[in-house]
Amino acid sequence: MTQPERDHIRFLLGGRARHLRGVAPTRTVLEYLREEEHRTGTKEGCAEGDCGACTVLTASLNEAGDGLDYHAVNACIQFLPALDGKALLTIEDVAGADGGLHPIQQALVDHHASQCGFCTPGFVMSLYASYQSRRGDAAPPPLTAQAIGQLLSGNLCRCTGYRSIVTAALQALHNVAPDLGTLDQDGATETVQQLQAWRASGPLHFTGAGQRFYAPRTIDALTELYAEHPGAIILGGGTDAALWVTKQLRELDTLIAIGEVATLKAITMAHDHIRIGAGVTLTRAAAAISAQYPELEELFLRFASPPIRNAATLAGNIANASPIGDAAPALLALDAELELRSVHGQRTLALSEFFLAYQQTALQPGEIIETLRIPRRTPDLTLAAYKISKRFDQDIAALCAVFRINLADGLITTARAAFGGMAAIPKRASACEAALVQQSFTAKSIEAAAQALQDDFTPIGDLRASAAYRQRVAGNLLRRFLLEHEPGSGPVRITRHGR
Repeated sequence: MTQPERDHIRFLLGGRARHLRGVAPTRTVLEYLREEEHRTGTKEGCAEGDCGACTVLTASLNEAGDGLDYHAVNACIQFLPALDGKALLTIEDVAGADGGLHPIQQALVDHHASQCGFCTPGFVMSLYASYQSRRGDAAPPPLTAQAIGQLLSGNLCRCTGYRSIVTAALQALHNVAPDLGTLDQDGATETVQQLQAWRASGPLHFTGAGQRFYAPRTIDALTELYAEHPGAIILGGGTDAALWVTKQLRELDTLIAIGEVATLKAITMAHDHIRIGAGVTLTRAAAAISAQYPELEELFLRFASPPIRNAATLAGNIANASPIGDAAPALLALDAELELRSVHGQRTLALSEFFLAYQQTALQPGEIIETLRIPRRTPDLTLAAYKISKRFDQDIAALCAVFRINLADGLITTARAAFGGMAAIPKRASACEAALVQQSFTAKSIEAAAQALQDDFTPIGDLRASAAYRQRVAGNLLRRFLLEHEPGSGPVRITRHGR
């Protein structure tokens, strides 16, 4: 029997249920917390997910439905409906019931890791997410200063300097003892039971402030809704759409969220490819892809920040068709395919045929990305990814290049050279690729391919890089690929200073 739709958002805030009706579906979690709940420990800094001052923690049912997954997210770019069926924790929930500081907070005090204090709640919440995850992991990953740096890459402090913060984090997280029980002291058992009960009820559908929001639970319901509302915004993690509201002040009349469709949140391994559903977050997708292609791990670590990767989806990064999206060059180099779906049926499209022009795609009216298919690794493959940006962490690329070759009997049988930032769309360099095929992997063939890039691209200049810089660096990255991977040359790794 079809369950009735719900007209209200419901979630737990600090363990207490909230039921919201009639709210604007594009109101952010940050606005709600500060203006309605008066939880002003959650700060507004950039309002675009860069500084981390607004970091909060969400807890949702795990895949088995019997425990909780904790994730740090940016409240400034989360719409309120994203909380539906989850638990929300803010800085006000971290300290003990007796008012005593949490070990993370105490460590920051002990190591003088806060000055003005504006950013501190965000740092605490990012660390608290790791604290909770480590408690539920029988074999938590080792702690290093580099790992802490990656964990906190979405949190900005302008006063203290990061050394004292990292030292405090190492101390606080090193002392976490895994607790694989019920965690009753945190109210986790009651939280799980409440979220289980809510999951058993109907899908969310409400109207507020003249805007409509739908969260269907099946793929058929999703495509039917999109057919009925062809002008709707398909919402994944909302990390881009939220900026349309907070920065561009756009009015989004109808939103259809994909996050409640279970089949879209699945990652499956076939004998020759990985299937990643459109609702899979970047955090999960990066782990699955990096397991097959560890050469892409650094690219994914530099892809925004952990709070953004915990919300954003891989399919959303592709669907927005940004010419500087980090995922597209990697997936183009791997010959990824898209499984598209509408009420009229399904079709499969090579990603190389998906991008048509600046922010224009081959999606037909009423059609969505259902799944990304990425070939599994073959033994003869050589792969490298390079991102050039002004900052190492959490920055927009001036250009991104991913190279892949397959070698047999000393010759290149397949060549892929995919770039972001070199054209109005993410694009393969067909002339460069043609110059490599059936050639040996040597300086001579690479030089010819680098020259062929002149025929592939006429880049533009902007604030991130000049056209001449982009063109020169594109060729130099191809030369770097040879230096690092030329057969018989031994391992060579060129890194930035200090890493």
